Order: sequence, then structure tokens, then C-alpha cells
Amino acid sequence: MPRSGAEARRRLQQAALELYLERGFDRTTTAEIAARAGVNERTFFRHFPDKREVLFDGEADLRAALTGAVSEAPDGLQPLDLLLRAFRKAEHIFEGNRPFAEPRVQVIAATPALRERDLAKAASLIAALAAALRQRGVADRLAGLAAQAGWAAFHQAFQAWINDSSQSLDAHLLQAFADLRALSLTPLADDSGSMP
Repeated sequence: MPRSGAEARRRLQQAALELYLERGFDRTTTAEIAARAGVNERTFFRHFPDKREVLFDGEADLRAALTGAVSEAPDGLQPLDLLLRAFRKAEHIFEGNRPFAEPRVQVIAATPALRERDLAKAASLIAALAAALRQRGVADRLAGLAAQAGWAAFHQAFQAWINDSSQSLDAHLLQAFADLRALSLTPLADDSGSMP
């Protein structure tokens, strides 16, 4: 039996991930997760409201880290620089959780209900980042666009990091945001293919 709440929580997460990989999310019950973790089902529900949330634990910590980093950033930074700074400050959350992150991505990709939950969680984090930018004086329209674009760059960096562990998440973040800036400098062509 796990001795502490934190240990029980960690064991429940690991057990859930193993079972989701072995059997699939839909064919795994909370009772099976609890049994594999060496606890009872009541303990599972003390830590998680449902079996999906096992994979999304830590969202509140991530939200606090990202919005706090935006709020505490020095004056004079542009919105995308604020967001890059925030993602870099939160990097330790992801780096420390890499052994869980890789298989988690695989389970989410294979499960429509989890992909939907992942999108909802991302939308919530994007909204929080936009609100943090607005509090810094970024115009409403620009705050929303920056938060969406920044999240897309982060997501690109995160997936690249999962696929290529030879570079740090920080290196992938710097590359994704540099790519985003390069895209914004690319001239647009009109419908005929010529430049406006």
C-alpha cells in the first residue's frame, strides 16, 4: 500500500497509463486501475474525479506557472516574447514528467474522448494566457491571437521534443517561436499567385 497521498496518486497515474496502453482507455475500469496501484477504488476517486483526469493531472499547476510567468515578466516585452518566456519558465514541469508524457501522447492520440478532453484543456489554457496578456495591457483582439499562436508554437515544440529527445524542450521552443516569427514575415500571394 502506498504510504502517502502523493505516492498513491503517482501509482494510480502509472497504473492507469500502463493499463490504457495494454487494453485501451475504453476497456479499462477505475477498479482495475486501483487494483494495479495497490489501493481501493475509493482511493482512486479521492485523487481523480474520473479515469480521464488521470492523464490531465497538473493542469492547475501549469496554468499557474504560465500565467504567473506572464504577469511577472519585465515590462517592454512583446506578446509572443511574453509567451515564450512563460513556456520556458514552465519547462521544468514537462521535463520532469517526460517518462509519463511520451506514452500519454500515444494514449490520447488513440482515444477520441481523450482527444476531445485534450482540446478542451488546451482551450482553457489558451483563454487563461489571453487573460494574462490582457492584464499586461495587450489589446483584447491581439491577446487572443497571440495566445492561440503561442499555444500552437508550444504544441509544435512539445511534439518535436516527444519525437526527438536529443534536444531539450527549450531548444524546441526556441525553434518553434523562431519559425512562428519567420512565418509572420513571409509575404502573402494574391489569388493569381503574384504578390499583392
